[in-house]
Amino acid sequence: MPRTVVPQESGADRAAAASIGDRLDRMPITSTHRQLTAVVGVGLLFDTFENNLAGTISKVLQNDFAFDGTTLKLVLASAFVGQFIGSLTLGRVADRYGRRRAFLVNLAIYSGFSLLAAFSPNAGWLIVTRFLAGIGIGAEQTLSDCYLADVLPASKRGRYTAWAYTIAFCGVPAVGFAAMWLVPLSPLGIDGWRWLFVIGSFGSLVVWFLRRRLIESPRWLAANGRVEEADLLVAGMESGATGGGRPLSAPAPSAHGSAPAPVRPEQPRPRLRDVFGRHYRRRTAMLWTFSILSVFGYYGFGALAPQILAAKGYDVVTGLGFIALSFLGYPIGSALSLPLIDRYERRTLVGVVAAAMVATGTAFAYADSAALVVASGFCYTLCSNVFSNVSHVYLAEQYPTAFRATASGAAYSLSKLSAAALPFILLPVLDAHGPGMLFLVIGAAMTLLAATVLLLGERTTGTSVDGGAEAGTVRADTSRLP
Repeated sequence: MPRTVVPQESGADRAAAASIGDRLDRMPITSTHRQLTAVVGVGLLFDTFENNLAGTISKVLQNDFAFDGTTLKLVLASAFVGQFIGSLTLGRVADRYGRRRAFLVNLAIYSGFSLLAAFSPNAGWLIVTRFLAGIGIGAEQTLSDCYLADVLPASKRGRYTAWAYTIAFCGVPAVGFAAMWLVPLSPLGIDGWRWLFVIGSFGSLVVWFLRRRLIESPRWLAANGRVEEADLLVAGMESGATGGGRPLSAPAPSAHGSAPAPVRPEQPRPRLRDVFGRHYRRRTAMLWTFSILSVFGYYGFGALAPQILAAKGYDVVTGLGFIALSFLGYPIGSALSLPLIDRYERRTLVGVVAAAMVATGTAFAYADSAALVVASGFCYTLCSNVFSNVSHVYLAEQYPTAFRATASGAAYSLSKLSAAALPFILLPVLDAHGPGMLFLVIGAAMTLLAATVLLLGERTTGTSVDGGAEAGTVRADTSRLP
């Protein structure tokens, strides 16, 4: 088949497109940046609510539908298989048709099928609706990371992305406390766990209406030849910045400031295989390894905590109470990342926090009292969300605007495929050998992850997502690194 081609923009247009990125990077944080961050964060809140829902109520579902261990694994895995597909496909939609449009598509899919899951008459229905809802959920974090990387200035990119995820991770204790409250009840004669799916569905519907007001990414518009539209959006943001009497500094020189490249009549549209080109193959190998292994530490706890507590002898309601308290560490850990994420190099933070997760996870595995279970679980979730925030920013900084969502989505999709395999890998370990061996496996995965990032990862803190990624080398601001 012939390759799809797009008209090659002129040298002047390329210079203007580069100028859009330079102007965004020199800008101070404005009310527009804060509003965009808040809307993205609220959408992510319902994403985290949904991602942790099935794992949180897994014992309840198992008792209600009386399904066996294999069906339980399918229930836990189904949404992640859907997310694998969603991350791959909707990332391409975002690069082809725009970030804003992809946001609306993914939320509509998630909201509709999550509502249908509330009416599940059997495990098969639940598995199918969770899979289909997962297609919408799978793109949410990739789209959010790429959108925020597009619109936020380089010096504040990490901090404000972390703010979005701090809002988001309030959804994790929310699902824990909501489950503890609703599971023993049957409001209006409907099982309490079904109301949890309804809450997630209607919450995401509200976010859909909020996101209709989002601006399109100026960087995406410029990269696709719509420079005049991008200029109008950036000019409006600059007007808001100078309206408070704050002068704007001159745009920093970038890799695009040199003379434009020779104009060619047409240029192939970027393809997924471009991530294995000479400039990107090392970071792609690092990111794909990172994505596969990260879920062992992150979802390994969130999805299996009820099963671990049941193995320790706690009943369902007591276990839900312990989980809800432990999940408070998610938003607190996310907030803890705020002063760290733009101060220290991202890859260094990934390695340090991964080691802390290994230590606190081991403590949780061997905790022999209620106080130790809650304390070690809280510390684990706190560390895991410093890890998560740094990871999201780092992933979105690796590729150029033209195929950022596609390439990041491909890496992120592997984490979803790995998460789908987790129940089939970790539940047999837990059943056969107990929590200690389970966290030994998780610890080995996180140790390998840290080594991969530290050895193969490049520095990204404080750099432009245009200059470093598109030049094939990431220029570090070493003045602030440890």
